[in-house]
Amino acid sequence: MAKSTAKKSEKPVEELTYEEAMTELESIVDSLEGGQSPLEDAMKLFERGQALVTHCGVLLESAQLKVQKLSGESLEDFEEESE
Repeated sequence: MAKSTAKKSEKPVEELTYEEAMTELESIVDSLEGGQSPLEDAMKLFERGQALVTHCGVLLESAQLKVQKLSGESLEDFEEESE
């Protein structure tokens, strides 16, 4: 099962959307938690997972900057209206 996860996505991390990266990351975590992967495969999965985490962080930061530009200089906490 771990081999299919490692080979599942040949797409470079930088080309993945946030959703694609998160889906692959969840799959990697599931594989690693299972503990059935040989050490070499587990290390490759871990390395890919680290790259995915970094990529997701960059995408989220970029989205935050876009929201800041659209809403003004600083982000404000969302407050629900009470009835």
